Amino acid sequence: MNEEKTLTEVGSKQASDKFYIKITPDGPYMVYGKPTIDQEIIVPNEEGSSWEYRRGLRFNPPQQVVALCRCGHSKNKPYCDGVHIHVNWNPQETASKKPLLEGANQYEGPTMVLADNEKYCAFARFCDGYGQIWNLVQKAQTEEDRELVRHEAGHCPSGRLVLYDKENNQIYEPALEPSIGILEDPGIKVSGPIWVKEGIRIESADGSSYEIRNRVTLCRCGMSSNKPFCNGSHASVKFQDGLPLGNESE
Repeated sequence: MNEEKTLTEVGSKQASDKFYIKITPDGPYMVYGKPTIDQEIIVPNEEGSSWEYRRGLRFNPPQQVVALCRCGHSKNKPYCDGVHIHVNWNPQETASKKPLLEGANQYEGPTMVLADNEKYCAFARFCDGYGQIWNLVQKAQTEEDRELVRHEAGHCPSGRLVLYDKENNQIYEPALEPSIGILEDPGIKVSGPIWVKEGIRIESADGSSYEIRNRVTLCRCGMSSNKPFCNGSHASVKFQDGLPLGNESE
């Protein structure tokens, strides 16, 4: 790892050093530390908007180090099968190493402030659950209002939405375990990004690390213009991994 100090977003904390993801220059994500890897299926509310996650398949690779596909072409998703060397895709990392908040817009309400860096949008659409979060935060005063804003912001898998609570002078981040989710979005019939949770460090191919954040989504369709992060391109290209949507009991 590059000796340069790794930034950690305010409100987030780094997972144990044993957990980290190394981006290979022209190939997969190498995952260290054996975090759990689960299919996470987006479930809508009665209005059809994204609202919760349902756990699906659990992936239990025997290897200590796991290679996850990032080109989008593997026949053994979510794992890499080596096909990236034979297909036409652009593996170049283009995302900034600067803190997410540096490029964020702010929306201030009476009790909360919302920071939003749209560049990291994974198009999961939790921000529209029961009204758009940018409007909700600007009028939220009751605890019911505030909880709705916390729910919408906290379910955003990419962490593009950072919520600051004026009352207790703290950043709100949901409590998660260091783990990885393979997102599925049946509402729009696509497969989503790799959801990296609870401060797992992501190391660039050049040896430096990206800002450590509580929630991050990594591109796995190979089409993002903000690699290694998802920018929602999977939705426009109708990316599908071909995996069955498992049940929690499986």
